[in-house]
Amino acid sequence: MKKIMITLTAVLCSLFTMAQELPLKKEAVFQDGEVLQYKLRYGFITAAEATIKVTNSDLKFDNKPTYKLTVDAQTSGTFDIFYKIRDHYDSYIDKDDLLPYFYQENIREASYRRQDKARFTQDAKKVVSNKGTFTTPTNQTFDLVSAYYFARSLDISKIKVGDKFKLNYFLGDEISALEVEYIGKETIKSKLGNIRCLKFSPSIKPGRIFKKDSRLYLWVTDDGNRVPVKAQVEILVGAVTMELKSADGLKYALAKE
Repeated sequence: MKKIMITLTAVLCSLFTMAQELPLKKEAVFQDGEVLQYKLRYGFITAAEATIKVTNSDLKFDNKPTYKLTVDAQTSGTFDIFYKIRDHYDSYIDKDDLLPYFYQENIREASYRRQDKARFTQDAKKVVSNKGTFTTPTNQTFDLVSAYYFARSLDISKIKVGDKFKLNYFLGDEISALEVEYIGKETIKSKLGNIRCLKFSPSIKPGRIFKKDSRLYLWVTDDGNRVPVKAQVEILVGAVTMELKSADGLKYALAKE
């Protein structure tokens, strides 16, 4: 089960992989009150569920207003009996440039417990966490959650098939970069109907979870929301798929056919 949750983390990481070389839209594509629900399937079995939401925050950093981004992930069904997971993540981001100021996570996986915090100072290219101080290569470095929302608000109107982009992110005790390739357009069947999507393939590293020739695919709505509808990757045994269950409080109408 733990390997599956690590894969979920990799999938979530893949949601935030276009940055720096692409400009932001004039305003965020999400808004206060947006709530997205996902399910993670291992084969035909629903192994976990996640809820991602946006709220206006009362906290200010550098005297600037912020959004609070929250993710709750938990196992379900049979998986919850054998390996219970209750993970919670918060990220506070600037309402204008969408860059993170503060990130915290509360991890509860079976008997394992961990609480991490990180403060981002973009101008100084620095991240200070409970695991140390880290120097970043650019003044756009993200946490697991903020990167997801930042990527959604990028202007990708001029993107072409085969284009690749990178994003720097802080996770655990290191700063890494992900690369993603734009594959093209595709319609995806979902519980919300047939939705027109943009298809991407983020890079992954083979190892204990992924096959040498595994590719991770991500489908994002081809509309103003840029909501991830589906992600899929083959692992050493079987495949893991993440699918959108519900979407409330969206700023724009979904690209349904």
